[in-house]
Amino acid sequence: MIKRLVWFVSGVVAGISGVLFAGKRVKRSITSFTPVKVAQRATQSTRSRLNSVGDAYREGREAMRDKEIEMKAKRDGRVESLDQQVPIRPLQQGDELLVDGKRIEPDRVIVLREDMHRGRTKPKKLTRHRP
Repeated sequence: MIKRLVWFVSGVVAGISGVLFAGKRVKRSITSFTPVKVAQRATQSTRSRLNSVGDAYREGREAMRDKEIEMKAKRDGRVESLDQQVPIRPLQQGDELLVDGKRIEPDRVIVLREDMHRGRTKPKKLTRHRP
């Protein structure tokens, strides 16, 4: 008998809790669908989309400028590639560094290259010793 009473009370408590929880959720949903809230959400999403479009436009213009600079440099013979067999001269004041067509600040990149033409067929393994 006590088991039945415990289960009955547990069911009643669970049912009342569920109804109260569902009621709160319904009230919250109803208030979120008022005309003012809907207009606010529409305004926010529109601004967000416009910002995204503006960012994409600016990024596209920057990429276009970078590509134009790269193409002009190739046309004028001012491009040096790491694939060339001649030594690359150090960057001078006013030079630009492009990696995969994107402008890079000279102090942000260190280029390491191993000379593979001195009789070695495999690259030397680099090790780092810690003190």
